[in-house]
Amino acid sequence: MDDRLRKEAGRAGEAAALAHLEQAGLQLVLRNFRCKRGEIDLVMLDGATLVLVEVRYRSSEQFGGAAASVTWRKQQRLAHAAHYLLLRHQELRRYPARFDVVAISAAPTRRIDWIKSAFTL
Repeated sequence: MDDRLRKEAGRAGEAAALAHLEQAGLQLVLRNFRCKRGEIDLVMLDGATLVLVEVRYRSSEQFGGAAASVTWRKQQRLAHAAHYLLLRHQELRRYPARFDVVAISAAPTRRIDWIKSAFTL
């Protein structure tokens, strides 16, 4: 898959994840928060909890699927991005936070798995 198609698939997956989470009652705070050391795809509120969401899309389950692709290194990048997010947006510090993963698989049927509190640091 070339880079352009990969980015399009990623954006489509992120939009599907956002729709899924909003349907479940979460509210979007920020989208694609980036810093030098990482990125958080979706920053949302689930009631009084700040939810930092990593969206993973995989067209195949061949290498363990979307959820398995959130490695220890990726978790560290998310933690660094979360730290920077809370420095930049101090108003978000009042909420307890958790890391969720939304894993989207394409084949053979599109499936969205929302993993709450997918990891802790």
